[in-house]
Amino acid sequence: MSSNTTARTARRRTLRIAAAALTAAAALTLTACNDSDANASKPAAGAESNGGGSSAGAQDSGAKADPAAKGGTDAGAAGKQSSGGHAANGDRAGSGVERCHTSGLEASFATGEDAAPDPNAGGSTTTSIVLTNAGDRTCKIGGFAGVDLTSENGGQVWSLARSSAKYGSITLGPGDSTDFTINLGMTDESEEGSYKPAFAVVTPPNETTSLKLEWPWGALVDQRAATHPATFVNPIG
Repeated sequence: MSSNTTARTARRRTLRIAAAALTAAAALTLTACNDSDANASKPAAGAESNGGGSSAGAQDSGAKADPAAKGGTDAGAAGKQSSGGHAANGDRAGSGVERCHTSGLEASFATGEDAAPDPNAGGSTTTSIVLTNAGDRTCKIGGFAGVDLTSENGGQVWSLARSSAKYGSITLGPGDSTDFTINLGMTDESEEGSYKPAFAVVTPPNETTSLKLEWPWGALVDQRAATHPATFVNPIG
């Protein structure tokens, strides 16, 4: 083989090696770019977890979720389910549990030692009426009960005013109880202008039938015509 042929062969080998090196370098560059783009399109693990936590926190705190918003991550859905034992029960209670009816309730005054109103406290004392779910199904109750007092002679009816307190609703399973308070303006029965109840007629919220209880306490200041009486009803719960 001549020296010229040997030189040409060497140059061709050199060019092929250089071309191969350039091809390899280009491939490495493309691979690096693709990896970078792929990583950029994936959210960080913490982002999904934070999204789920935020959604679950809104449910737990009672905030209303936007009905148009859809959970876009598995972590978000998992967060709702893990805290959703709580939220799901609330949904079922809201849609499938009926209100408590008078026929399924029992009422009584709380008459324990600590429950007795202080007859010397004027308008700053209270009594409690307990409502118990005596039925065999779960029910919901909330708001104000109607309370009418009837005097001992039966001729004087006092429909008690209601406070301005806010209220929600309570779910009662069979045998569960809740209560509401009545602020009392008490006085001595011998005082002029006193009103001595004989019975309290209690009508549960949204009901038209009532439960009748004997009045266990003393006389009240007769404020049936007052704009802001000291005796008034507070909401259930």
